[in-house]
Amino acid sequence: QVQLVESGGGLVQPGGSLKLSCVASGFNLDYHGMAWFRQVPGKKREGVACISRDNYEVDYSMTGRFTISRDNAKNTVYLQMSSLKPEDTAVYYCGRRPYHYCSEIASEYDVWGQGTQVTVSS
Repeated sequence: QVQLVESGGGLVQPGGSLKLSCVASGFNLDYHGMAWFRQVPGKKREGVACISRDNYEVDYSMTGRFTISRDNAKNTVYLQMSSLKPEDTAVYYCGRRPYHYCSEIASEYDVWGQGTQVTVSS
């Protein structure tokens, strides 16, 4: 069964850091572009960062505060988040693209995890 499972979310104070994990099962993620998106109620899912099969990283947030990485041996993708702000509060989703390169368009991803809640608040 093809599946993505995110973890690592939680409550963090402004300025803090979190590292999210996304474990893939049922397929080898090293053939795919993998991305992190986030979504708040009433808004569309927006891209945060993506990493291609060739480890080319794209920071869609353009803030320099999010770093995506992958460990193909563990079939896992990570998102390191730093200097977090209240506006980063959202449900964060891991997505698989059926191609090796990246896209910022959520509809171009065919497998999603259940999401992990990140809340930035004092």
